[in-house]
Amino acid sequence: MSSSDSDYGRNSSCGPDGSETRQIWQRADCVCFDVDSTVIQEEGLDGLAEFLAKGEEVRAITLQAMGGGLSFQEALTRRLDILRPSRAQVTEFSKVHPFTLTPGVQEVIAKLHSRHTAVYLISGGFSSLIEPVAAELNIPAANLYCNDLQFDENGEYAGFDLTRFTSKSGGKGRAIEHIMAQKSYKSVVMIGDGATDMEACPPAHAFIGFGGNVVRRGVKEAAKWYVLHFSVLTQSLDAPPEGDRA
Repeated sequence: MSSSDSDYGRNSSCGPDGSETRQIWQRADCVCFDVDSTVIQEEGLDGLAEFLAKGEEVRAITLQAMGGGLSFQEALTRRLDILRPSRAQVTEFSKVHPFTLTPGVQEVIAKLHSRHTAVYLISGGFSSLIEPVAAELNIPAANLYCNDLQFDENGEYAGFDLTRFTSKSGGKGRAIEHIMAQKSYKSVVMIGDGATDMEACPPAHAFIGFGGNVVRRGVKEAAKWYVLHFSVLTQSLDAPPEGDRA
């Protein structure tokens, strides 16, 4: 889930300068993507809210959170308390409104895979909505770090898993810390549209801001490398190493 410039979290220095960020991107052995408004064009929870005819109510909570009145977890809890989606409703939403991949994202992820670079999806969204996206991009389920909706024995909404990294403010950074501890990656890049993505650097070694679906002013101004299309990243992987250019 992406948010506003404040994004319910602290700001970030966004890591190294633009040239060094490009160098880290070109040698990355692990790349982590945000999902909503980055890998896909939509905001998943907003789409579900519209599907359930509760869009206005959810937007009111979003605006309150954007103003700093709620933590990420409080805002998520209140949105879901309004929606209370059943398992059947989530399944039907996924069938009727499949997400649209952002142009160029399949190509850049395929290029990363061809270079044996590990790719992860890290999102405040929900696994039941994100798993089909990951499958389409050939990203294994083990490389998804997102939230889980919970349902009772009748399939009715019963909350969400509060133990997930991304259920709390700062969760994307904690997810990356966990990934790095498990795999010992040397060059980790985080890509996303929002401040929760930006604040994950560090521990990520570099952050690339993405504005292909929505431009968030605070992220655009602070990111050392900000792109509007994934083709820029794909082309950079094919270019000579940044440090070798005349």
